Amino acid sequence: MNKQVSKVIQRQHRQVPSLSKLPRPVYARVENWQQSGSQTHWHTHNWGQWSYAVEGMLIVHTRQGQYVAPPQFAIWIPEGVEHKVISNGAAQMRSLYIETDALADLPWTEPRVCSITPLVRELTLQFCALPADYNCDSADGRLAQVLVDQIAYLPSASTQLTIPSDKRLATIAELLQHHPDEQRDIEQLGELVGLSGRSVSRLFKQQTGLTFQQWRQRARLLEALNRLESGRTVTSVSIECGYDSVSAFVSIFKKQFGDTPGEYLRKE
Repeated sequence: MNKQVSKVIQRQHRQVPSLSKLPRPVYARVENWQQSGSQTHWHTHNWGQWSYAVEGMLIVHTRQGQYVAPPQFAIWIPEGVEHKVISNGAAQMRSLYIETDALADLPWTEPRVCSITPLVRELTLQFCALPADYNCDSADGRLAQVLVDQIAYLPSASTQLTIPSDKRLATIAELLQHHPDEQRDIEQLGELVGLSGRSVSRLFKQQTGLTFQQWRQRARLLEALNRLESGRTVTSVSIECGYDSVSAFVSIFKKQFGDTPGEYLRKE
């Protein structure tokens, strides 16, 4: 495998807050980044982290996968999950650090991407304007609880990409993520790591929950989303991400995200 990543992005390093405990069961953090983007180091928290992309796009890597939050989406990372947070350009993030004991049972045990309702958006912005030491027994405390209750039932979004645990598959996955225009088929990619196409197909489904073609398509679309967010044109992104035509790219993009690339960008 001789392809190399063609561009190294110089992001601003962002410090992780050195909190030993949260001042309140739900704690807000407001962050804004410039065009150069930012990146944290690998770290964990003793609480859950819910990060909402007001503007720009957030990418969270765990050791098991990649989670992408376009504007008006959020990413949930449970307590104890090692992760790093990346923005490739200008972005505004509103995060909630939430004590595990304050959470409802249902959706909180695994990382996930969720879409934001207008109600959750307004509750989040209002809560992030409160002082860190708000009174838990006041209207502010009730706002925090309503916000957590609403977040618990947000619909999941399909902007996450599980990385296969098998090192041979992980090698293929890394190639496809770095080079979305890669045209080799499943048999040819399998040959690179000593697997048959049938084995690649079986293991991808087993380890990611997606077929190989579904995984490859999602990887392409997430990279396309990232490039659109950075200002590239729809035409250039469709070529860079390996689509046969602009119309094919637009059709697949709309099927995945519910809007054409142009409609998506106008919503920001």
